[in-house]
Amino acid sequence: MWGRISFLLTASAVAFGVAGCQAVPTIPPSAADVPEARAWRSVATEQDRARIRGWYASWQAALADARAKGYGADIAREGVVLQPTAALPDSHLPAGDYRCRTIKVGARTGTLGYIAYSWFRCRVDAGQGAASLTKLTGSQRPVGRIFPDNAKRQIFLGTLELGDEKLPMDYGSDRMRDMAGLIERIGDERWRLVLPAPAYESLLDVIELVPAEP
Repeated sequence: MWGRISFLLTASAVAFGVAGCQAVPTIPPSAADVPEARAWRSVATEQDRARIRGWYASWQAALADARAKGYGADIAREGVVLQPTAALPDSHLPAGDYRCRTIKVGARTGTLGYIAYSWFRCRVDAGQGAASLTKLTGSQRPVGRIFPDNAKRQIFLGTLELGDEKLPMDYGSDRMRDMAGLIERIGDERWRLVLPAPAYESLLDVIELVPAEP
């Protein structure tokens, strides 16, 4: 696990509207000797491997909960963004700046069954040997690595940065902050990061990504 080998996910502070740089972690030794498409499994915690395995069940449970609470029309309005099997071939998420928005579906105790947030800023950095994805603005900011998997998805492993924190935690050091998800293409220059069974608030988080306007 990254935390066990001091595999720190770092991202430098970025001023609003000004491009910044990210420190991209090197691939840990545990992933170096396995085929590229399986590398994420050697890095992920058991909890996160289970999240990835159970992605479809998590999605179905989240949709059922949201619909039961009266959010069926909101789900339908989102179209392919919230359709579990909408992934298209060629999932590669190119490096660059993106607009991103988070949709929380299904509820844990005391939260709403559906929340759609406005657009924030995200960045994909090609890095040196491994790509990274960072949500740059907002109070909840996923930051992590992107791994290849198959023709229709890449795998995201990272941690959740909160509030005014400047650096993310070590992956694997706090299971409540660890995140695992699927990166899928759902249209022309349109992607989503699906985060099944997040630790807080919702049953499923979906982050839509589109290239930022020049």
